[in-house]
Amino acid sequence: MIAGNIAWSAIAATDLLLLGRRGAESVAAGALAINLFHALLLFGMGLVTAAAPLIASERGRRRHSVRDVRRTVQQTLRAALFFVLPAWAILWECEAILLAMGQQADLAHEAGQLMRGLQWALLPFLCFTTLRNFIAALERPIWGLVIMLMAIPFNVLAGWALIFGHLGLPELGLFGAGLASTLSSCFLFLGLLSVILIDRRFRRYRLMGRFWTHDRERHRQVWALGLPIAITLGFETSVFNASAFLMGLINRDSLAAHAVAIQIAALAFMVPMGIGQAATVRVGIAYGRHDRAGVSRAGWLALLVGTGFAVCSGALLILMPRTLVSAFLDLSNPANARTASLAVSFLAVAALFQLVDAAQAVGAGVLRGVQDTKVPMIFALVGYWVVGIGVGTLLAFPLHMEGVGIWLGLASGLGAVALLLIIRWSLRERLGLMPG
Repeated sequence: MIAGNIAWSAIAATDLLLLGRRGAESVAAGALAINLFHALLLFGMGLVTAAAPLIASERGRRRHSVRDVRRTVQQTLRAALFFVLPAWAILWECEAILLAMGQQADLAHEAGQLMRGLQWALLPFLCFTTLRNFIAALERPIWGLVIMLMAIPFNVLAGWALIFGHLGLPELGLFGAGLASTLSSCFLFLGLLSVILIDRRFRRYRLMGRFWTHDRERHRQVWALGLPIAITLGFETSVFNASAFLMGLINRDSLAAHAVAIQIAALAFMVPMGIGQAATVRVGIAYGRHDRAGVSRAGWLALLVGTGFAVCSGALLILMPRTLVSAFLDLSNPANARTASLAVSFLAVAALFQLVDAAQAVGAGVLRGVQDTKVPMIFALVGYWVVGIGVGTLLAFPLHMEGVGIWLGLASGLGAVALLLIIRWSLRERLGLMPG
């Protein structure tokens, strides 16, 4: 799961790397579009994440269950389709939305061009995520990793050809970057679907059998469990998106530096995110078989491993920030000097919140395993928006700390959520609010 998340992040990073070769302005415009897209993408991913704890719990109850697993996958795919239709309508108005948020007109226009190609990636990627949750809940996530690793060179080649006009294709610029991401998402979905239809251990679930049959009860369960996860992820990703828009109000260099620093921090985040996903499955299986000791052991071990890694990643960000930034910006180009300097300062703050970011990611995953999603949603609202954006805005503008102030606000919000989630997990365990 960790390696798969890193591969997914690498796919996103290659887009930014390619745009970086066009200059800091392309990075800034791409950051605006990608942040808006990811706000809806992660909301949808939260919705389809419901498949993992539902399937894991069912396998805990009945190890060889087939029909209920198939019901969950099919109704999750239907839920994804219902979500995507209005999401596409929103993303189509990307330029108008960015202008309404006060972004500069030329950057908003370029971001809109990228979104015209990118928005169609939403449905195939959510379908891929649903299938990935299915194989993860069956404790066979390796195929998700294999398909993602194959998609990385495909995405690089498609982006290189479509952005810069190679291999006989027209030079499409930012629109080409978005189109390449859509093609890569289709590659991911069709690749994993092919494996599931061919592999005999997956084929027995007959996921496409009577696909259009509506199962009202299971569909309701998917939304009941997945919607709070979606809103939680929506609060989390939107606070990072809001920080990007606030950076755009400061200046272009701050926005471009933020895009680079957040991409580096996101790469490090893929590890605790994967541990949290694995914890959801392991805790969910123990929850389904009413194994209180197994639930406790899986949860605390995940928190220990996730925070332990965060200490190491934080040290890396402190020790070699310029080396990391150089992967995205040409440090020898004087035009990038200010952006690079700001990115290094942002990474110093990012090193500080690695620990709390890991704790909140794993803590949320552990609680999802016991199908506890509504209270963490409230924690996310309070922590990310009341604390995170409140503190960040205060530090950035009235106190004139600008971009560093925004990053300190993010750190405080993540810390608040992490603390609340760990307290809730500890109380649930101590009070015996576990099955059995």
